[in-house]
Amino acid sequence: MQLVDIGANLTHASFREDLDAVLARAREHGVARIVVTGTTVEESRRAAALAEAHGLYATAGVHPHHARECDAQTIPGLRAIAAHPRVVALGECGLDFNRNYSPHPSQEKWFVAQLELAAELGKPLFLHSRDAHPRFAEILRNLRVGKAVAHCFTGEAAELRACLDLGLYIGITGWICDERRGGHLAKLVKEIPQDRLLLETDSPYLTPRDLHPQPKARRNEPAHLPHILRFVARARGESAEALAAATTRNAQAFFGIA
Repeated sequence: MQLVDIGANLTHASFREDLDAVLARAREHGVARIVVTGTTVEESRRAAALAEAHGLYATAGVHPHHARECDAQTIPGLRAIAAHPRVVALGECGLDFNRNYSPHPSQEKWFVAQLELAAELGKPLFLHSRDAHPRFAEILRNLRVGKAVAHCFTGEAAELRACLDLGLYIGITGWICDERRGGHLAKLVKEIPQDRLLLETDSPYLTPRDLHPQPKARRNEPAHLPHILRFVARARGESAEALAAATTRNAQAFFGIA
């Protein structure tokens, strides 16, 4: 099986000492392509550089947690990074009304600015929404957003249906493997059309809770993507091989990668 991890935070400090080994394990486990997530202008630059150095891909964006840090240089900075041939999407951008690290007006302002930049550049979007439904969907609907993925989807049925009605792809992480908070996802994942399902680890976060033995310091990494694949396949009543082929096709089409 050849898998695509559509979201891995490989610029995180926890990967600083052993990134080569992490990438080697990913390849050994069939993870052929990885998209490195950009969460600030500086992290997006690092993601693009890492992608170039290791033959990966990257996104360029500002996470809603960092919206309060944005200024007049943010969009020009992202525009420049997005010109890199290894940068295949705008984001991670969106709304997070759970932790509220940035005020809601700032989150919305810079979310809209990044949506407009993606439309200008013709790039797909890597989106974040946590406890922000229905406002998240309302903004996307008003701007008539094109190709986009709801990264790390954790919402309930109404939110999933709103995302699907908007034509979004849905990214599923190891959250689904946690029976305490992801049990509803194991049921909902059947409702995602096969041609709009994507898989991701969100490394180093969201280590699958049912993974045994648990990795040192509970650090997640792309090599764990096949575990998530198998869980999702069981929940959907599909073979892991068929789902691997479908999600890889979806990722290649979404990001425009070979």
